[in-house]
Amino acid sequence: MQALQGLDLLVAEGEMLAIVGASGSGKSTLLSILAGVDPPTAGRARVGEWDLLGMTRRERVRYRRHVVGLVRQQTARNLVPYLTAAQVVDLPLTIAGVGRRERRTRVAALLQAVGVGHCAGRRPAEMSGGEQQRVAICVALANRPRVLLADEPTGELDTETSREVFEALRTANRELGATVVVVTHDADVSGHVERTVAIRDGRTSSEVLRRTATSADGDDHVIAEEYAVMDRAGRVQVPREYREALELSRRVRLALEADHVSVKPDVEPDVEPDVEPDRTTS
Repeated sequence: MQALQGLDLLVAEGEMLAIVGASGSGKSTLLSILAGVDPPTAGRARVGEWDLLGMTRRERVRYRRHVVGLVRQQTARNLVPYLTAAQVVDLPLTIAGVGRRERRTRVAALLQAVGVGHCAGRRPAEMSGGEQQRVAICVALANRPRVLLADEPTGELDTETSREVFEALRTANRELGATVVVVTHDADVSGHVERTVAIRDGRTSSEVLRRTATSADGDDHVIAEEYAVMDRAGRVQVPREYREALELSRRVRLALEADHVSVKPDVEPDVEPDVEPDRTTS
């Protein structure tokens, strides 16, 4: 089973982007590879100077401890039920051998940065779902990772709470300097980032780039443009609605125009056969 095939993705340092796709499209597999949980079996996968295909077991532990932070959808997998928010954020710092005074300062700063400083002495059962996820973001950021990965971080939350969690991710990106990759099926979440990458059938199929423009009357508005993604082999996925509208299937006709490539359905011309009818009777 090849979960990912023909997937090309380049993320710039300091970027914040969303990866969207239907269930089974391969987005969670991609996140597991980037997090160092599942080693890839082929292709190329690099995060900074780290080659995810060639890491030893010891290097993989170091990579997961210091280079990436992971926030899972289920809050129960992010926190420890018998530890307070401050204690669970302190845990990865303790494991990394950070001194007590530095740990205390770091924990307080992280909780305050994402708006859950009041939860420092609370255990998960004493916090709301949104507070738990924001504490989970602090845990993932404890050792100052270069990359923060979030797998459906708002999947179990209401709209207002989702907004608070997303603001915490934005804080991690803009104020704490982490490159943030969010996997989500929530269109509202993906609409808040400048770049959204769609995955379909294990391949990157399209990207939406957003930019803010100012109109003639001085009002700012967001312009979103969708692009098809061409992989290294020159393959492009044509959106389903386009294929259905033009009845594209199996083969298509390509034509190189002056400034674009046209794609047309492969329709056989309606030609009468140039053959005399068989007049033989029995």
